Order: sequence, then structure tokens, then C-alpha cells
Amino acid sequence: AGLPPSSPPPPFPPPMTDPVPAAEFAALMAQVEPFEAPPRLAVGVSGGVDSMALCLLLDRWARDRGGTVTALTVDHGLRPESATESTTVGAWLRARGIAHAILNWAGPKPRHGVQAAAREARHRLLGEWCRGAGVLHLALAHNREDQAETFLLRLGRGSGVVGLSAMSPVSFRAFGRLLRPLLDVPRARLEATATAFGQSWIEDPSNRDPAFARVRVRGTLLPALESGGITGGRVAETTFRLGRARAVLEETTAAMLAGTVRVDPTGYALIDLPGFLAAPEDIGLRALARLIAAIGGGAYPPRHERLARLYGAMADGGGRGWTLGGRRTRPYREGILLGREPAAVTEAVPATPSGRIFWDRRFVVETGNGLPEGATIAALGAKGWARIADSLDRRARGQLPHDVRATLPALFCAEVVLAVPHLGYSRSWMGVGAVAFAPGVPVASVGWPLVSRPLFRGGRGAI
Repeated sequence: AGLPPSSPPPPFPPPMTDPVPAAEFAALMAQVEPFEAPPRLAVGVSGGVDSMALCLLLDRWARDRGGTVTALTVDHGLRPESATESTTVGAWLRARGIAHAILNWAGPKPRHGVQAAAREARHRLLGEWCRGAGVLHLALAHNREDQAETFLLRLGRGSGVVGLSAMSPVSFRAFGRLLRPLLDVPRARLEATATAFGQSWIEDPSNRDPAFARVRVRGTLLPALESGGITGGRVAETTFRLGRARAVLEETTAAMLAGTVRVDPTGYALIDLPGFLAAPEDIGLRALARLIAAIGGGAYPPRHERLARLYGAMADGGGRGWTLGGRRTRPYREGILLGREPAAVTEAVPATPSGRIFWDRRFVVETGNGLPEGATIAALGAKGWARIADSLDRRARGQLPHDVRATLPALFCAEVVLAVPHLGYSRSWMGVGAVAFAPGVPVASVGWPLVSRPLFRGGRGAI
């Protein structure tokens, strides 16, 4: 949620247009520590000036510390020239001795909400690469103008403190940490930095298309505000101060979650409703938003209006269940169960030997050797449960709610269930692997462990 509340606000001098020197960049990186020794990082590089400048600065910083950087370019396939541009970026960087990989966004593209869908796909692909490579730090090149644009867009949507604090220098993901060290740096200085390195860059025409709200903010609203003295630097200062308030709210929310919610590694949460509702409503809404995003595998929580309706329904009780965007809440034992809606879990992913799969945006599944051809990871479902229930012992049959077990990751070959690790079910000849609940959005960003029990690893129940 940004810098700690005790940190003094940084100064915001008039914008400079000189390049970012190594010493200044090192100070920016010190604000997003810690790193292992030697550091190993990935950086998202679209080929635009911002990401090219960050990549070169980061490569120099890492080399000075004996570390390495891998540049990752996501080819969204939205423009005919995108593949050539991705190859060009790779050639530029490899000529400088920087490792580079192209990640392709495969499958059909949406007709509406293209930028939001592309952003979600980009973050998913970058995160999956980092997870597979064991890289704990992913750097992105968002700068001062990006921060100001995000603030204004969220202001237009009526966001509260969390939304208006915009982007954080450090945030946590399933693979590790997402870093934005350039949030206080104007775009003009990044252009000067790339020029000083002698580096060309690619201009994306979509960045000038007024059909997109961010482009309209950048081209019309920001210049108008700056003419009235509301500069990008002042907006960035506001987001910093809001970030300090957000940090306190996040810590309070995490403490409330720790005392009132148990997150099970099978992918559901059990809420102590009286304790949950005893907290101030604003904290309760934040806690519910975090839970819904994590348990439902979503990139973002639901809009405030829908969230408030669900919170109100939970407070009113009534002994019934509610659904919201692929998530289900219902009374269970002495509390409220929040889990995935079984009908919403439709992903079926081919399983390759000795591979790692991020399934349903909630589970990391590691496969072993000896998988048959055509094996897939999919939800167990009611039909899969019916096929294996008689072979499970009594405890395994009754240990999970029926709607939770239907959403568990299972290994299939055609209609045959080969393994369900969470239920301790597997064919004896299958290879050994592991499965862990690791949603892309953590339940709490500070101060609270995500999983309440160890991973299912090895022996009976492994995939």
C-alpha cells in the first residue's frame, strides 16, 4: 500500500528533463527493497520509451550488484505489426546482453473493454513467467503521469482512499512482488534517459486513440488541470499521502481478517460473522472486497455498489446464500462460507509432465512424470465426485462442503479422474507433484498469512 505511514512525503521539485543518473535510480530502488544477493529481476518491456528506459536503468543497476534482468514483452496480437515490434525489442535488448522473452496472448480477443482485458492478460502472463522461472521481483515502468492519470480516472468513478491512492511502489502477487520504482519520475526524463543510452523506442498508436478514456485524460484533462496549477507532481503528492492512509487501513483490515476469517487451502474462507460485523463498516467492506477477489480468482474486487449490497445482505442474515461474480456466500456451521461458484469454474488446461499450471487464477498445480496423453486439469465437479466417492474413506468424503469439493482442481484423462490431491485421491502409478492455493490477489497485503495449512506435497494425494 505504498511507503510506511512513518515515512516523510518526498519532495516534488519542478519537473526536470535531464536523464535519470545511476545514483538517483539506486535511491529509487532502495525504496522498493529488499532483494536477494545477487538480485534477479524481470521487467515488463512493451518497447515504449518508459519501459525501454526502465529496462536499461534496471540492467545497469543489477549488473553493478552482480545480478541479472530478464525483459518480458507481451505480444497481445491486437495489431498486425505487434509480432514484428516484439521481435525488434528483443533484438535491441539482446544486442545489449539483456535476456528477453516474448509472451503471447493467445485465444479470442474481446470486442469491448479491450484495454482492460489486455492489461489483465499482460499481468497474468508476466506473473506466470515469473512464477515458472522462480523470479520474485517484476518491475513495471509506470511514471508520474501514469499515476496522475490513474488518480483522475478513479476519481471519475467515485473511488475512495484505496482507489485514489492509485498505484503503489510495491505490491504483492502470487509469484512475489510487483515493483514500480518510477512513479515519481516524469515521462520527459525517461525520454531523456533513453536518448542518453542511445536507445530507440516504439510508439504505440493506441496511446493516441481518443476512444480510450486514459488517452482522453492524458490529452485533454491533464493539460487543462496543469494550466490551472494542478500539475502531475501535485497529483502524485496527493496519491502519496492517500497511500499513507491506505497503508493504515490495510493493516487494520489485515488484523481484522486474521481474527475473524479462516482461509482454507482448498480455496474457501469461513467467516465468523459476528466478529466480522463488529468491525467498522468501512473496514468490513474492505475485508470483504479482499476476500472476494482472492477466493473468486478475480484480478479486481467488485464495484462498491454491488459489494455494499452483499455486505448488507450478510448483515441482515436470513439463512440463505448469495452469489456475486462467480463467488458464493452461504451459512455454514457457525459462520459464513465464501467460495467459488461451481458453475463458474470452467477452465480445463492441458497437463504436461513435470509442469506448473496456474489454474482458475487460484491454484498452482505442479505435475509429475508419467502423465498420459490428453491429461487435463479441470474442476472435479459433481460428476467427477460421483466417480471417486466410493473409493474414498469416510473422513475424506465428509471433510469438505459439497460445493467446495466440486471446485477442486483434479487431473482427468477423458472422463477418468486420475487424481484429486486435496481429497487424498490418486492412482498409484501417477507421478508426484504438488498443489497450492495461491490466488493472484492475496487476501491481505500486509501482516497476515494467506494459507492456514501446509501445501499438499508428495505421497498420497499428489498429482
